[in-house]
Amino acid sequence: MSRLLYKICPRGEWTAALAAGRFAGSAVDRADGFIHFSSVTQVRETAARHFSGQDDLVLVGVDPDLLPQGLLKWEPSRGGALFPHLYGPFEVSAAVSAEPLPWQPGAGHRFPDGFGDA
Repeated sequence: MSRLLYKICPRGEWTAALAAGRFAGSAVDRADGFIHFSSVTQVRETAARHFSGQDDLVLVGVDPDLLPQGLLKWEPSRGGALFPHLYGPFEVSAAVSAEPLPWQPGAGHRFPDGFGDA
């Protein structure tokens, strides 16, 4: 199973992060004080709950070993499940993938082929 963490964000935010060399979080992340990530088993529900109907998104896969030391915490969220939260920005070089996450009316978000396969 993938050990990557996933961040869903609007394409424009990710493009800006690439230009800056680091991602400091979306508006929601900054308001909450941490960057919201999901594991491979959580990200589909995250997309459905928090990004329903939104198009022009990017699914960014991040290697947790490349995140700043000591800033990643797994904390209770939906239904008590532990979610990864990063308390600070990260260098875009920690991202190992960035794939379009298009919205398909009536079907939800279309994840990349083979996403989540063991």
